[in-house]
Amino acid sequence: MPKITQLSQLDLNKTYSYADYLTWHFNEAVELIKGKIMLMSPAPNVKHQAISGNLHGLCYPFFRHKQCRLFASPFDVRLYDRKKSILANQDIYTVIQPDLCVICHPDILDKQGCNGAPDWVIEILSKGNSAREMNIKYDLYQESGVTEYWLVYPEQQAIHQFVLDEQGRYQLRKMAAEGFITPTLFPELAIELAEVFETWAED
Repeated sequence: MPKITQLSQLDLNKTYSYADYLTWHFNEAVELIKGKIMLMSPAPNVKHQAISGNLHGLCYPFFRHKQCRLFASPFDVRLYDRKKSILANQDIYTVIQPDLCVICHPDILDKQGCNGAPDWVIEILSKGNSAREMNIKYDLYQESGVTEYWLVYPEQQAIHQFVLDEQGRYQLRKMAAEGFITPTLFPELAIELAEVFETWAED
């Protein structure tokens, strides 16, 4: 197999596995969604990165000495139907890079990232990725069994909190635009929205 050093060497209509993904050596950032290459948006703007940094800073002290671990993008997360056991690279067709995620099961962590569903995922929306985050990734996280999923809206300075119900479907738990928001999984962690959205950056 020839070494892949440019995105143009790939057929965007072809189905690829995570094993293929690991052989690619080009500068463009991509995710793999059910075998199809999805180009990621250009580098996030300052506001996006500031919010991500704020969330990481607010959450990190809570998780520092716990089994559950906090990771920030770029960090490969391989997803598949929750009914399946851990899969080999050649059998995995979805790999994404959430803005932030928390993983409480050490057995799904390896040197490449996370092989299975994180417990909590946070995605920060931007003008270039809103449709994908709200539709494609929502379905992926639900199907793979991500227990809690937060969508962060920088422009509205709001967070929507989704939690899986007993039937494995997301229910909107809270739409927060002020005050505090608390993960269902970690009720001791109260996050103040004013601190999340504290940023001097303009569009």
